[in-house]
Amino acid sequence: MDKKLIMDSGNVLNYLVNSVELNSDKIAYFSETSKYKYGKLLNDTEAIASGIIKNLSVSLRPILIYMEKSPYMLSAFWGCVMSRNFYVPLDISMPEYRINLIVENLKPAAIITDLAHFDEAKEFCSHVFAYEQLIETEIDIDAINGRLNSAIDTDPVYVLYTSGSTGVPKGVVVSHRSLVDYIDHFCEEVNITSDDVIANQAPFYFDASLIDIYCTLKMGATMGIVPKTYFSVPIKLLEFLENYKITTVRWVPSAMKMISMFKGFKTLKPSSLRKVIFGAESMPTKVYNYWKENYPEAVFVQIYGPTEITGVCTYHVVDRDYTDEQTIPIGKAFKNSEVFLLDDDDKLIKRPDITGEICVKGSCLSLGYYNFKEKTEEVFVQNPLNPYYPEKIYRTGDLAKYDDRHDLVFVSRKDFQIKHMGHRIELGEIETAVMALPGMKAACCLYNKDKDKIVLFYDSETMNDDEVLENLKKRLQRYMLPNTFKKMESMPLTVSGKIDRVKLKELL
Repeated sequence: MDKKLIMDSGNVLNYLVNSVELNSDKIAYFSETSKYKYGKLLNDTEAIASGIIKNLSVSLRPILIYMEKSPYMLSAFWGCVMSRNFYVPLDISMPEYRINLIVENLKPAAIITDLAHFDEAKEFCSHVFAYEQLIETEIDIDAINGRLNSAIDTDPVYVLYTSGSTGVPKGVVVSHRSLVDYIDHFCEEVNITSDDVIANQAPFYFDASLIDIYCTLKMGATMGIVPKTYFSVPIKLLEFLENYKITTVRWVPSAMKMISMFKGFKTLKPSSLRKVIFGAESMPTKVYNYWKENYPEAVFVQIYGPTEITGVCTYHVVDRDYTDEQTIPIGKAFKNSEVFLLDDDDKLIKRPDITGEICVKGSCLSLGYYNFKEKTEEVFVQNPLNPYYPEKIYRTGDLAKYDDRHDLVFVSRKDFQIKHMGHRIELGEIETAVMALPGMKAACCLYNKDKDKIVLFYDSETMNDDEVLENLKKRLQRYMLPNTFKKMESMPLTVSGKIDRVKLKELL
């Protein structure tokens, strides 16, 4: 009789084991060049875990994954977890400087890489595993169970590095408890099923990929990796969705924006799409309206949540019409999470249209930042509304307000709030107005404090500075109008695909 894995129900790897039992021959993850069935995925995960345990005596230590994005990267992730360690994904295209910062902060126990990048990986860590060799390791279920028997649900699963306002990466540590809670509730609320085929856009080092990866794993669904180049070629992207009968996308708005800009659905409208989930950055309502016009029967869901609370803490199933000038709410909290607003005096905000900082509590909170105690204590703090017993909340630094339905509406980052000409101004409100203009591809507002000027960086196909200004006069109070306009050929982006405000500040 074959030996079986033994693990607690709070371990995220139960998703994998359960899906294998349901259909081991089903394709779990695929790219245009490879397919990974559930049974093979589990087998490779067990082999990798066995190889790690055989060669590393440590537990609860970070292991870097330095590979090309592919389905096979996932067995490396879960091999680390099965050995009771945790994974940290890197992008091989990351600048060496950034990788060195991460390595210095992390001090990893080892790196898993492929043979093509083996020599590069040795520059960052002395203990390097070759993926192709690890998956050939003889599986030792007894050794794996020895590790799993002592595992608990507060063990880390992964560390994802985000860029702070200074550009120095911070590693967010997330436990099994937080991830399982998040994925269980997300699949239930958004109705992810085993029939779904999810198109993955986000890099694996970005928390937007968690829904794609783990909802697939939990439900025994299928996920396809969309080639990055397709997000610059609308017809290729749409052909991918059609050819692979994609049912669900969870994309950042900038990916959806490209299709709306080029009116891509006139050429090809994929036939199987029925769930469209978006978040991680503000969704221009005119982009949403274009998609909704073409998919009136699809379910559209706006989600919100920083990496520090595992990924998503609020959601809004879009159930009504919005004009291009209106903002789609980020909605209400998921089950087992509490999301609330605090004013500058740490008083609870309940009334509509009063802006406050978004704060979160619940099992969704991450364990904090890896090897960065000071920053952890700065934002993971005692709940100021509860003086009676220890209760941590996460202060997101994001500002929001309630609408008349008591749905949260994102306003901007707290550090994007300025005092200009005697008025308190949210730079995000200006950006929203700019993005509602025809032909606008991207916009970012910064404040030059030394000169007391609002500077607008924008990328538009159709408008110049004067035309942008004249249109904004119809939408904004005079004191909110930018003082300086800088038209860009393209916006600098961070590794996670967001506008790089640090680089733009250098152009002030």
